[in-house]
Amino acid sequence: MAVQKAEVIMSTGIRKRDQRLEVRTTLEERALINQAVSSLGTDLTAFAVSSLLEASRRVLADRQEFAMDAPAASEWERINNAPAEALPGLLRLMARPSPFADEV
Repeated sequence: MAVQKAEVIMSTGIRKRDQRLEVRTTLEERALINQAVSSLGTDLTAFAVSSLLEASRRVLADRQEFAMDAPAASEWERINNAPAEALPGLLRLMARPSPFADEV
């Protein structure tokens, strides 16, 4: 069924919005949103969906992609290819008994 929906979207260019999203706002928040919608000459649904999608992409961007320029990528590779350092303090810490272990 999902493939058929995708085919319909691709062939017609029209997306069928069949999921409802309800949002509660204060009077002041709604007035500001209405002002923005009006100033853009769009409707509330288009404004809300595009704003939510943009915000969602920003939130997920650094969790899905990690882009850097060539010098940064070279430095990243240099650091990752460097041999591991001995960390005596960490070794001592890991050798200590856990304070969370059950005492028998």
